[in-house]
Amino acid sequence: MVIGAVFGYLWWQGQIQRLAVYVQETREELKKCSWPSWEELKGSTALIMVAVALLGGFIVVVDRILFYVFIR
Repeated sequence: MVIGAVFGYLWWQGQIQRLAVYVQETREELKKCSWPSWEELKGSTALIMVAVALLGGFIVVVDRILFYVFIR
């Protein structure tokens, strides 16, 4: 009953219509986008995974060096 009241209030305010227009405009804009192929997507994903692994390794090495310099 509360959900129905909230929905009725939002409908009366015009919020439901605004949401519908927003979703429609978003779909139209997404149709204009150029989406990558599966091969491009796999290559980009692999590149990001390698970059994250290298950055993580670098941070571990720097953390250990700073630990030994300042703590020990």
